[in-house]
Amino acid sequence: MKRLICMALALAGAVAHAQGNYEIQVYGSETVAPRTTMVELHSNFTADGDRHPNDGTAPTEHAQHETIEITQGLNDWSEVGFYVFTSEQNGRGVQWVGDHIRPRVRVPEHWHWPVGVSLSTELGYQRALYDRDTWTWELRPIIDQQAGRWYWAVNPAFERSWHGPGVRNGMDFAPAVKVGYNFTKKVASGIEYYGDYGDVRHMESLHGQQQQIFAVADLDVSPKWEINFGAGIGPTAATDHWLIKGIVGHRFDWKRRKP
Repeated sequence: MKRLICMALALAGAVAHAQGNYEIQVYGSETVAPRTTMVELHSNFTADGDRHPNDGTAPTEHAQHETIEITQGLNDWSEVGFYVFTSEQNGRGVQWVGDHIRPRVRVPEHWHWPVGVSLSTELGYQRALYDRDTWTWELRPIIDQQAGRWYWAVNPAFERSWHGPGVRNGMDFAPAVKVGYNFTKKVASGIEYYGDYGDVRHMESLHGQQQQIFAVADLDVSPKWEINFGAGIGPTAATDHWLIKGIVGHRFDWKRRKP
């Protein structure tokens, strides 16, 4: 029985994209303002994950992933972001994992659409020790809306491997959803969902899919700051089981002020 369980877990890890846990975030449609730079630190700790190397990649058990995200606003409808991924574990120390670049455009506010809409594309490299698909590409449509105290966002992302064993799998469907409620002007709470269903041509069974559900809180302490933290569970075999995440971001304004 133990052999069968181990074989099933190994198969589940092979059929889905390697689980990153470097940037656990549901995007809103708003872009960074022009002449403004947003610097964020994503801190994600896997409290209960893979304890053994999975298909040649490093295990995720007790891995501390730190990601630096720098986003520059280009104009009132576009931005470009850059990521630096790192991982720290006992016996490995701090390791550089890879880098990604992410341009994004949105529907301008003066169009007065009833919902916010934007589109990002992300291209990047990650070391084979952490993901056998070393070059990947993502296309992420983003739809969101603030309705009174309620907020919702949907990111039906599509992912593609350009180098590695995942090339033969085609395009993966990896949706993310957030629903939140503003309890006060400064405190909001909600649920975030992340999934990876596998190749859009033949999606994986529930056992082989990656699923994560997070209870989160957002603090709006200042227009210059972004603070999000939460804890999540992965209920399927292909997913790390317990994770803790936090995001702290600060906006730097480079606009010239009149004397």
